Amino acid sequence: MERKKATLVLGNGKTLEGWSFGYEGSAGGEVVFSTSMVGYPESLTDPSFEGQILCVSYPLVGNYGIPETVTGPDGLALNAESDRIHVRGLVIADYSEHYSHWDAVKSLGTWLQEQHVPGISGVDTRALTRMIREEGAMPGRIVVEGTCQATGDSAPQGSLVSQVSCHEVLRYGKGSKRVVLVDCGVKHNILRCLVARGVEVVRVPWDFDFNTLDYDGLFISNGPGDPTDCPVTIGHLRQALQGDRPVFGVCLGSQLMGLAAGGRTFKLPYGHRSHNQPVRRWGTDRCYITSQNHGYAVDPATLPGEWEPFFVNLNDGTNEGIRHREKPFFATQFHPEAAGGPVDTEFLFDEFISLL
Repeated sequence: MERKKATLVLGNGKTLEGWSFGYEGSAGGEVVFSTSMVGYPESLTDPSFEGQILCVSYPLVGNYGIPETVTGPDGLALNAESDRIHVRGLVIADYSEHYSHWDAVKSLGTWLQEQHVPGISGVDTRALTRMIREEGAMPGRIVVEGTCQATGDSAPQGSLVSQVSCHEVLRYGKGSKRVVLVDCGVKHNILRCLVARGVEVVRVPWDFDFNTLDYDGLFISNGPGDPTDCPVTIGHLRQALQGDRPVFGVCLGSQLMGLAAGGRTFKLPYGHRSHNQPVRRWGTDRCYITSQNHGYAVDPATLPGEWEPFFVNLNDGTNEGIRHREKPFFATQFHPEAAGGPVDTEFLFDEFISLL
């Protein structure tokens, strides 16, 4: 099959040439990298990638295709993390034209084409990864030969959370305990992990005042972008933290809890996006391998005295979670539900449920 030329135009003025696959159009976004070796269907459907062009550093992508899009009776995707692709573009080194897997029904390129997401292959993604590590995540554009360039600023603008959150209250599962989940771009496996533990989950939009509801526990989900773009959520969470009902936050949820507690957050140079991030539980020698996807972190030095670190990243020493010293409030930067990554820390869901 004849493929068109494509170019990745970076915010630092550099260009990388390759070949188009997927949707033959142009798109702009923040260029970030992931070092995950597998799990591209899960990664591409992770709402935390909204507004970003993803560079996969592992060289071979597409060899096991894409499974059929299937939802369960509760409406949750069974083999993805949401109902659509969230990345604005995909950058890889070697695209596998032919796929082989018992569960596959289409190629990665066909899937991207169906959802109007451009891809570019033939790029030295490891060199691009090194560039981002040295210069930081930057805006960029994928431009396919013969198409109009994406116009305007390639960097995501405004609150991305509002673009990926649900728009109405949804309910899942049954149980004697009720968990309110604030949807800032929740991965479906988080919902699965909670429902599997025998609780009713009430999923509410990111700006919904959940303090008006009756619940036993509160869960703040992952999501894209800068946590300070969610002042309404932070205000509602600040009110909830005045009580003593259990609160668990993941990824963006951890940052929002840190801000609600009175701390500050900062943008990481290039973020943590992989399935192999080592973390240590604060105050112990216990280490875990975790799945992560975030570009911001909490500065633990700015937290009030009643809060303390929960986990720390063993690569760069940044905060990987916070917890209250007395109340049942805790959060992690990494994903304990981890589809498709390691499940070392799924026990944190059990710890949360035991507090209800």
